[in-house]
Amino acid sequence: MEIKHADFVASFPNESACPRERRAEFAFIGRSNVGKSSLINMLTSRRSLAKVSGTPGKTRLLNFFLINKFWHLVDLPGYGYARVSKSEQQVLAKLINDYLLNREQMLVAFVLIDATINPPSKVDLAFLDHLGENQVPFALIFTKTDRLKPGAVQNSIQAFSNEMLKTWSEMPKYFISSSHTRAGRADILEYIESLLKVTPA
Repeated sequence: MEIKHADFVASFPNESACPRERRAEFAFIGRSNVGKSSLINMLTSRRSLAKVSGTPGKTRLLNFFLINKFWHLVDLPGYGYARVSKSEQQVLAKLINDYLLNREQMLVAFVLIDATINPPSKVDLAFLDHLGENQVPFALIFTKTDRLKPGAVQNSIQAFSNEMLKTWSEMPKYFISSSHTRAGRADILEYIESLLKVTPA
């Protein structure tokens, strides 16, 4: 897939406020500071489409981007960010849940996993279990792989797989990426394109 157009649409405070049009949506979510904005900018080849911040937990809304004037990329708030009040954590958790569990237009949620974290984060694993229990379709994207040697990347993914397979029958589809080297970009976009081709308009 070649991305010719990538435009910010708007930010929405909850799922019910999101666009009612029937465009296919692909959501991106991960723990705070996982490199989500950098990945979105890399995928779209737009340096500042998504705002990159050194402050974890910056995203607080559902940010919609229209890609190729055809489908929506949705930037979700991060999960597992402890440095906010419990009340704000609850608000963000509800925002995320309402979108992921109720949004009919969403085809897949891409869950970003920091490949430099080994052993795997219990927060990530618990979030994936939650998606599975609620039958939310998702795929994994391992980020920041350029910071590791190839062998270390595979070790990290294997460790994650070992933990997931304690409760899952098989690993979900996953991608190995780096916003710095643009690794994984073609594979992720090809996967999105394949889903768009089999989705009724």
